[in-house]
Amino acid sequence: MAVASAWHAGVLIVIVALLFPLFWVAVTSLRPANELYSTSPIPWPMSTENYRDALFRFPLRMMLLNTVIMAVGATVLQLAVAIGAAYAVVRFRPRWTGALLLLAGAAVFIPPQALIIPQFLAATHLGWRNSYLGLIVPQLAACGLPILLLREYLAAIPASLIEASIVDGARPAQTLRLVVLPLLRPALAAVSILVFINTWNEYLWPTLIAPQANRTTIQAGLQLLGNQEGPTSGALLAAAMITTLPVLAIYAFASRRITNAFLQSGIK
Repeated sequence: MAVASAWHAGVLIVIVALLFPLFWVAVTSLRPANELYSTSPIPWPMSTENYRDALFRFPLRMMLLNTVIMAVGATVLQLAVAIGAAYAVVRFRPRWTGALLLLAGAAVFIPPQALIIPQFLAATHLGWRNSYLGLIVPQLAACGLPILLLREYLAAIPASLIEASIVDGARPAQTLRLVVLPLLRPALAAVSILVFINTWNEYLWPTLIAPQANRTTIQAGLQLLGNQEGPTSGALLAAAMITTLPVLAIYAFASRRITNAFLQSGIK
């Protein structure tokens, strides 16, 4: 009992330590300019001036729109490729299965920074700078993890279900659409959320490919708020909170689904 209490106390301390910076940013973003550096844990008098500055003195709304388009587009594109690749590996078992899985694993472990130069040169040559194509298409380089996750889930589906659809005369595409995809919904939801959050937090690539303020994403745009010509530090903190809230809401809503999808990892 004492060991369990000590363990829970330690976990609570770690949680508080992790959440305290977020709490302090939220509190400080609600302070008026003359109280910005107050050490009081309660923002009083409370003010929304920093949020007004962030939203109306800077193209924050356009950056949020760009971020949503990039995150949704990259998620859809990666899922489309991952579903096709994972299904082909499990359903047809080609000779190059090992090589494909090795490449997918390498894509997970190779740092994204190692691919920045060739990606940037290719995107520039295609005229994709400051465009949605430039923000979205190169994100396919990160589809290795979705392929591996969906492949494991697909491998756990009983082969009898797929064989039954073949006996009934279903083509491979029909089997995928009518049999496999309905069974993949929990895993697809979990993988899509993981990809969306990872893409939403992307900083380096949008900074390079879309340097214009009205073309870039919110993560890259936050640095523009901190320059000497931009708004105050309070507006920067307010913008950071606006950036964080969508991700927190999505993860809070779907955290249980993510955990259950990969703990069960298949059909019993």
